Amino acid sequence: MTRSRMAIAVGALALLASALVTISGASATADPPAESASADSSLQGVPKGLPGGGKKVFGRDRFLFAYYGFAHPSTTFVLGETNPDRAFAKMRRQGRKLLRDGENLLPVYELVVTVADAEPGTDGDYAHDTLHSKVQEYVDAAERNGALLLLDLQPGRASFLEAAKRWEWALVHPWVGLALDTEWRMSSTQVPGRDIGDVTAKELNRVAAWASDLVKAQRLPEKLVVLHQHRPGNVKGISKVRDHDGVAWVQHVDAAGSPASKIATYRNVARPRQFVTGFMVFLESDAPVMKPRAIRGIDDAIRFVSHQ
Repeated sequence: MTRSRMAIAVGALALLASALVTISGASATADPPAESASADSSLQGVPKGLPGGGKKVFGRDRFLFAYYGFAHPSTTFVLGETNPDRAFAKMRRQGRKLLRDGENLLPVYELVVTVADAEPGTDGDYAHDTLHSKVQEYVDAAERNGALLLLDLQPGRASFLEAAKRWEWALVHPWVGLALDTEWRMSSTQVPGRDIGDVTAKELNRVAAWASDLVKAQRLPEKLVVLHQHRPGNVKGISKVRDHDGVAWVQHVDAAGSPASKIATYRNVARPRQFVTGFMVFLESDAPVMKPRAIRGIDDAIRFVSHQ
């Protein structure tokens, strides 16, 4: 089963089995936390540095390791198999195996907060947002444990910028960043699970510019923005994706299968001269699962590894 089909299947089961998510899009704001009312006042006294100190995501020889998944229990995605604190302990143990001498591990929760749907929903965008209260649990866990939290967007027919702005209340925290799942960015005629989406460099630059403005306005450290991609066609005009002050881009290459096929996809997709790069490990569908030494041997530009 492809990554797209797997995610849709899990998302559909979650909608039937769990009350942890609301119905589509911007309507998923029934329980907004205090930050949404006044970010500046509610964040007074909150540390402005990154976990472990400093302002640069990849400063201090950091290497990032993430669990990817949903806020509800899941046997398919590793994040959600247990509570956030136990997940952090597991991330720390597994992430250390990837480190080279002198590197410092920074664990990352990658939480899908805008979830693509096979049905249009009430606002027709083929996506819904996770309840704010569930996301807040991970915001708090990341602060408590000294981790980053990535808010992963599968926006359906909405733009990435539309989806990102709904999560500003969480993104004003220094330890919270964005992940853009490009295969779930649908056109006006596409349907998640049936079609594979794509995004333009222009749209990505708009998201980065907005994140840069947020960093400046809130005096935040660098904001991690991860670009998920499993084939060149996921991003149109990728060479035109620009650097923005206060934004740390990562091009994260996602491909399931054998080690040889995963490495071949990485070589075909990755642009290590343009980006810091990332690499996905699919624990359920990779055959066999690559060892840490093999992953680190692919490319020195890989400084972010995720388990799904």
